[in-house]
Amino acid sequence: MIDLHTHTFFSDGALSPSELVYTAKVKGYSAIAVTDHIDHSNMEFVIPNIIKVAKILTQEYDILVLAGAELTYIPPKLIDSAAKECRKLGAKIIVVHGQTTAETVPPETNLYAVKADIDILAHPGHLSNEEAKIAADRDIKIEITMRKYHNAANDLVAASALNAGAKLILNTDSHNGDNLMTKEIIKETLLRAGLKEEYFTTMQKNSMEVINKRR
Repeated sequence: MIDLHTHTFFSDGALSPSELVYTAKVKGYSAIAVTDHIDHSNMEFVIPNIIKVAKILTQEYDILVLAGAELTYIPPKLIDSAAKECRKLGAKIIVVHGQTTAETVPPETNLYAVKADIDILAHPGHLSNEEAKIAADRDIKIEITMRKYHNAANDLVAASALNAGAKLILNTDSHNGDNLMTKEIIKETLLRAGLKEEYFTTMQKNSMEVINKRR
């Protein structure tokens, strides 16, 4: 299993990177991205530390660990420049905290995100046709999330993305070990999103595309 959106105690997660990664390994993961919440205040601290531990854990636990970042509540017009800063710091996977219906995210975050140098638009809420089309044209993956409350609009996100030809991936947005993927949660999430259980294979291939592009 591949999961490209998770959090540790470097932001609002409960576990250290080592705890999270080992738990994922035990649950059958083959690859995981650590994408803690980032803005201009902490990117220079968090990303280098995740890079350091990601290398160690990849070697010791035989699971691919990617250092990433979730750009969170960045002023929309600054998303692209922030993403480029994170790339320079060594982040492999860039996620943007989209306009989830569960929170008040700055307007136009989705639009500026899909125009930026990012990989994944996470829990975008009411994804517009325009946003989905730009994502499809720029090969930015759209997330179907397992995260409670953020997942309320998964069906709308899936329909909009697929209609525009954008590729979907399945992420957990894990904040602790209990949030990680299981067959039961995968099945339930896809069902609520209006997707067939077999579509999980396609989503994992889409996640692998992100990894192959960035590592």
